[in-house]
Amino acid sequence: MDIPHGYETPNEAGKVCRLRKALYRLKQSPRAWFGRFTEAMKKYGYRQGNMDHTLFIKHMGGKVTLLIIYVDDMVLTGDGTEEIKRLKGYLSSEFEMKDLGGLKYFLGIEVARSHDSIYLSQQKYVLDLLSETGMLACKPVETPIVQNHHLAIYQDQVPTNKERYQRLVERLIYLSLTRPDIAYAVSFVSQFMHALSEDHMAAMMSILSYLKVAPGQGLIFRKHGHMEVKGYTNADWAGNVTNRRSTSGYFTFVAGNLVTWRSKKQNVVARSTAEAKYRGIEHGICELLWLRILLTEIGFKPQGAMLLYCGNQVAREIANNPVQHDCTKHVEVDRHFIKEKLDVKLIDIPCMRSEEQSAYVLTHAVSARVFQDSLDKLGLGDIYAPT
Repeated sequence: MDIPHGYETPNEAGKVCRLRKALYRLKQSPRAWFGRFTEAMKKYGYRQGNMDHTLFIKHMGGKVTLLIIYVDDMVLTGDGTEEIKRLKGYLSSEFEMKDLGGLKYFLGIEVARSHDSIYLSQQKYVLDLLSETGMLACKPVETPIVQNHHLAIYQDQVPTNKERYQRLVERLIYLSLTRPDIAYAVSFVSQFMHALSEDHMAAMMSILSYLKVAPGQGLIFRKHGHMEVKGYTNADWAGNVTNRRSTSGYFTFVAGNLVTWRSKKQNVVARSTAEAKYRGIEHGICELLWLRILLTEIGFKPQGAMLLYCGNQVAREIANNPVQHDCTKHVEVDRHFIKEKLDVKLIDIPCMRSEEQSAYVLTHAVSARVFQDSLDKLGLGDIYAPT
């Protein structure tokens, strides 16, 4: 640690701070540690990512080496094996560290490999969660949330255990890192943590019952022979019974593999279905732009316009219409942002059929058949399922 600013020791050079408690207990310890690590990586020739400050990148000889860190756990990858060995040696000389070999487990996420794919799941995390909540012997259900649930905040609702509910929501939010199938359900139940009822707790138990079906389900990444970046976006209209706000959702794919997704209640009340879906398009475009810059930093800049699929014809027509009408003034800022990206050919919004809309499960509670069809399109799988 450095001497605090403002504390001068003109005749006492070489003095240091005496810590009266562990460094990890101090509020400035994460900043001090990450600053020290960043300084060491930059000194060795690595560049800090602009889109993700925990990502460090180095290009040398046509090859790329990447390091990403979370607190003191890091993942190192790239196509330059010699550079990876040199970086390990450098980090060992700078810090006290241990090389755990090939990536198998990282922050609760299990990594499995085959000759042609990589599989991410949180099976142990799910089983531990079911065991702690007493749901290991529960009856499985086909969907994480029932269709036409009408969950809201009512005046005569029966209260329940608030602390337990909040802990479960926090754990499910972390689980949704590898489980896009529960993204909508978790996003919805998390809106009632301040005023929950027995109905909300029953919805929470329904999510846990769904996890019992396939605790090892996760993401599969394979080579598809292209580097196309595309997304699917959707939004409901006034789906929240309490305040009539809409829910936006999007999936994004890179090289044919699902990489990011989100289901989130919109900040304002939409006055029409077109407006709700139009704001959903904006959220999808922002995510695609973020991915484009990140891929460019790594060295895989997308070629051509990125595709963003939206099933609402009116929203697409507003986006492509160069004339500003009175009926679109309430979304004027969103409209100019979207039109600007369309004009420079960064984004294209093609037509699609409703049954091809994968993002529908991020904004609606659907039937078991529609839910399963969507999961098949997303490329989710369970390598632990019996064959």
